[in-house]
Amino acid sequence: MKEPQPSLHSILLRLREAQARDPMPPWDVRATRLRTLERMLNEQRDAFAQAINDDFGHRPKEETELLELYPSLSNLRHSLKNGRRWMRPRGKLANLVFLPARTTLMPQPRGVVGIIVPWNYPIFLAVGPLIDALTAGNRVMLKMSEYTPRFSALFAEQVARYFGADEVVVVTGDADVAQAFSALPFDHLLFTGSTAVGHHVMRAAASNLTPVTLELGGKSPAIIGPGARFEHAVERIVFGKLVNAGQTCIAPDYVLVPRERMGDFVTAVRNTVSKLYPNLGLQQQYASIVSDRQYARLSTLRDDAVKAGARIEPMSDAHDISAKRLLAPVMLTEVNDTMAVMQDEIFGPLLPVMPYDVLDDAIHYIASHPQPLALYLFEEGRAAIDRVLARTHAGGVTVNDTLYHIAQHGLPFGGVGPSGIGGYHGEAGFRTFSHMKPVFRQARLNGTGMLNPPYGAQFKRMLKLLMRLG
Repeated sequence: MKEPQPSLHSILLRLREAQARDPMPPWDVRATRLRTLERMLNEQRDAFAQAINDDFGHRPKEETELLELYPSLSNLRHSLKNGRRWMRPRGKLANLVFLPARTTLMPQPRGVVGIIVPWNYPIFLAVGPLIDALTAGNRVMLKMSEYTPRFSALFAEQVARYFGADEVVVVTGDADVAQAFSALPFDHLLFTGSTAVGHHVMRAAASNLTPVTLELGGKSPAIIGPGARFEHAVERIVFGKLVNAGQTCIAPDYVLVPRERMGDFVTAVRNTVSKLYPNLGLQQQYASIVSDRQYARLSTLRDDAVKAGARIEPMSDAHDISAKRLLAPVMLTEVNDTMAVMQDEIFGPLLPVMPYDVLDDAIHYIASHPQPLALYLFEEGRAAIDRVLARTHAGGVTVNDTLYHIAQHGLPFGGVGPSGIGGYHGEAGFRTFSHMKPVFRQARLNGTGMLNPPYGAQFKRMLKLLMRLG
């Protein structure tokens, strides 16, 4: 183990001691930390983008700014605008029979929060939960991915420059460090990554009874409904699938298309890719696969599907360039559930396309498989939209677009069932990283003494009254 566990424990102890000295930071302290984070992102944005580009081999700076820096800064501004209001206690009158007592929900920081960050969006998936945890008044410890070593090292270095060692700490290291990190007795642990690793993280956290938020993945479907604006649907699916070369946890994983439009879909995807990525083979605005390991995994998924009977439909004229880890995007038709490409989350530029005869068939297919992290529906008919929403489960849904439910401050982001536990973003994130402590304040004059023993006639009358009033 490269990072001995005692050093992780000593970091956690330092953060715990600091939190104990100031367990309920006022808004001015929290806002200062958020503004420090905002300043770091603005001052280091070019360096961060370059480090991510170097880790991937190539990732367009435009994608890093659009998909990582912009939502991070937007989340920061939203929390700075609303955080003071979120942290106010919320008072109400007590239940009728306990009046004039009052109740309060008092948001209290959980303490020290652990965040395990994946490689695919290392800024956004570090900074997003960090914003929520700081807004809620916590100290934070982050474990960065070993698959983006340049960015991880730079992020750790810059966080140490901008923040005190008793406020936010970033650690790096391999899978052994991650395992030790997940076993620390945090007050809350957030993990973003694969479902397989999520099992291990949850088991490790359970030994400490650490509450967890798990942002996992799964096979997120896109449905082109019978009443969809077809060309629009194709454009948005291609966008959602090919940004970051499909290495997005909420990318459309497969598409369900009316059977009579299958040929139209293949043609429309090719036309759309030629417009959005006119020089895809030159890799100017199309990302590399992050590592040789991931490149080999995706190539095997594709090739094994073809051996099992799937048919490749290229999205462009580009060809694989293994030296640059450029994986040409393709559609896969004639797929079935026995193929690994229809069992495993793809996390790359392979797009299985499946026909359906009536919308209920598409709904049944999704409902009979594990709940995905995201679902995308393209449809104009209100009744059809309502039917899909009512009869399917997913962590989040975008109607007539892809990806953008994750960018809404008023919506929690998270999974359901095998795609995750809990959620965060905005006020939902503030609540995730807070204990909403319930407080009952008894009034000086009250009637609860009338329920004291010894239980006689007065008690029976009062109990009868309570039973009536509820």
